Amino acid sequence: MTSSAVQPLPDAPDFRPDFGHVRHWIFDLDNTLYRADSGLFRQIESRMTDFVVQLTGLERNNARALQKQLYREYGTTLNGLMVTRGLDPEPYLAFVHDIDLSPLAPDQGLGEAIGKLPGRRFVFTNGCRNHAIRILAQVGLAPLFEDIWDIRHIGFVPKPDPRAYAHVVTAAGLEAPHSAMFDDIAQNLAPARALGMTTVWLNGGADYAPGAVANPGSFDHETADLTHFLNSIRI
Repeated sequence: MTSSAVQPLPDAPDFRPDFGHVRHWIFDLDNTLYRADSGLFRQIESRMTDFVVQLTGLERNNARALQKQLYREYGTTLNGLMVTRGLDPEPYLAFVHDIDLSPLAPDQGLGEAIGKLPGRRFVFTNGCRNHAIRILAQVGLAPLFEDIWDIRHIGFVPKPDPRAYAHVVTAAGLEAPHSAMFDDIAQNLAPARALGMTTVWLNGGADYAPGAVANPGSFDHETADLTHFLNSIRI
């Protein structure tokens, strides 16, 4: 007699991105751990221009053009001013990060998604530590991170300079093949990927350097929603 029992179907393939190997989670700060459409970074950029106006005496449009040129050539406006004008970075960092954080609110969903990630978690920013501390407190993420690597921590050598990545990997005792990095600037992910990290570009639509193009070879994954992405991966 032929059995009429229904045979179980084989397990469906799991197409979720596989992050099961990751034990070190590295996040950029600005426009990554908060939404780019908050307008927060526009405040910072405006104050960068104000600083360049005060420093150089240029008309504002020309000062902004210089600011963008320095960003493209030196990785950050600050690094460009340090190299070309011998600028003391501390007054600049204090000035440009003196911004209104009221557009930001605690992000419970993102906090829960990050809190589930196994292993160590870090913030890696070209900004300053005080700014990062304020942001993390405002969005309710401060307890989730082991350390903040800021521009001082990396000796004022900013992303995407490969020396910045090599420094933090060594200082924190990370294994790059077991690390993942998230950044809203695709070019900042290329050196991490070259070290063997799994890289995720957060494409929030922000435009820092006109003419810059995201090279698909710079990153492994792309998302417009960090919370959704973290909830969709295998860990």
